[in-house]
Amino acid sequence: MPDAPAAPPTTTSPEPPEPYEVRQVTGWGRTAPTVSRVLRPRSYQEAAAAVLGCGERGGIARGLGRAYGDAAQNAGGDVIDMTGLGRIRSIDAEAGVVVCDAGVSLHRLMEVLLPLGWFVPVTPGTRYVTVGGAIGADVHGKNHHVSGSFGRHVRAFDLLTADGSVRTVLPGTELFDATTGGMGLTGVVLAAEIQLVPVETAWMSVDTERATDLDDLLARLTANDDGYRYSVAWIDLLARGAATGRAVLTRGDHARAAELPRRTRRGRRDPLAFRPARLPAPPPFLPEGLLTRTTVGLFNEAWYRRAPRHRTGELQRLTSFFHPLDGVPHWNRVYGRGGFVQYQLVVGHGREETLRRVVRRIARRGCPSFLAVLKRFGAGDPGWLSFPMPGWTLALDIPAGLSGLGAFLDELDEEVADAGGRVYLAKDSRLRPEALAAMYPRLADFRALRAALDPRGVFTSDLARRLSL
Repeated sequence: MPDAPAAPPTTTSPEPPEPYEVRQVTGWGRTAPTVSRVLRPRSYQEAAAAVLGCGERGGIARGLGRAYGDAAQNAGGDVIDMTGLGRIRSIDAEAGVVVCDAGVSLHRLMEVLLPLGWFVPVTPGTRYVTVGGAIGADVHGKNHHVSGSFGRHVRAFDLLTADGSVRTVLPGTELFDATTGGMGLTGVVLAAEIQLVPVETAWMSVDTERATDLDDLLARLTANDDGYRYSVAWIDLLARGAATGRAVLTRGDHARAAELPRRTRRGRRDPLAFRPARLPAPPPFLPEGLLTRTTVGLFNEAWYRRAPRHRTGELQRLTSFFHPLDGVPHWNRVYGRGGFVQYQLVVGHGREETLRRVVRRIARRGCPSFLAVLKRFGAGDPGWLSFPMPGWTLALDIPAGLSGLGAFLDELDEEVADAGGRVYLAKDSRLRPEALAAMYPRLADFRALRAALDPRGVFTSDLARRLSL
């Protein structure tokens, strides 16, 4: 790990260090913007000064703003923009280990590491998240059933705590487990050491198949999902009757160099080249009401019908397989000014009937979600507030202006909690605090450690206040 800054004085100042700006901050769902003082430190010392300079409303670290809800917002307080700390400090190209600042994005790591034959161990549906954000949310990807979440591959990280001191935190400690998934509330991650995954190409070998309904999908995943490193299913949540839960299942692994066509392996085309596609961004504001049950239903029907019934070994660019939406800058604008709610739940194995009821209820309600996915999780991760647990996870997006949406999702929360499941805090924007304890059994431990580590409540966020974290 890089040299940590010496611990600055523990006295606080009512004013943060210059420069800063006061501006509106929101999550990727754009549902509940709040105003904060935003600081962008460019050194560890400046980050420490920013923490010590937090006012009565405290502060929270923020990366690239891809948390869907209010986890990286702090109404009336400070937001510490960590993207100014973006250095890759060392790469061990033999062992596949990188040490980098917390503000480095997964996109940047891919740019640098892929040509060396290494890939990040876990990536969520966007590569535009920072390493600090990936640790704070303990993000998961299409490979959780075999690789777990991001925190499982972190060998150490440096954590700036509320008194301005820096601790090197190792796996297996309480502070590590409280921070991975702790939504930035234990401190500010400054740098991390990450174990990488070896790859031979920037391509994926992908198998695709249709599932006729939810039971067919679950059976396919149960039967042979462990034979694939990556697995995800797009699910049609508007289909009803015999087609309820129909899906397109996509699974694969990193393609080996020998699998590529000769024209790709040789000549100008570098098999490890990182070449993400990029399309024009939508206009800043689109009319409300574009995403209705009718329009999304037509899209879902076309998407399902155009998918192959069964295809194996298709070569796809890495970015197309992992991050198709990243090719459209500001794709969240398609939901209009009102924004959207991203809702993700998980229920354990043996609770498939709960999943079936939830899918049927969503279909009957007619929630117009065209970005709905279902995955199978593997063993749970040690983070006290980490989201994954062994079982099934369903994620969907819903226009925030849908009539009666709040009450409907409250009912789903109750059903999920009764089944021993939970919702994902990094995507949440509306969970009621009374539902939280039932979903996260280590919540009391997290609160106790946080109170001991940060008795003045320096680190806080809109999410933390809403859920009494």
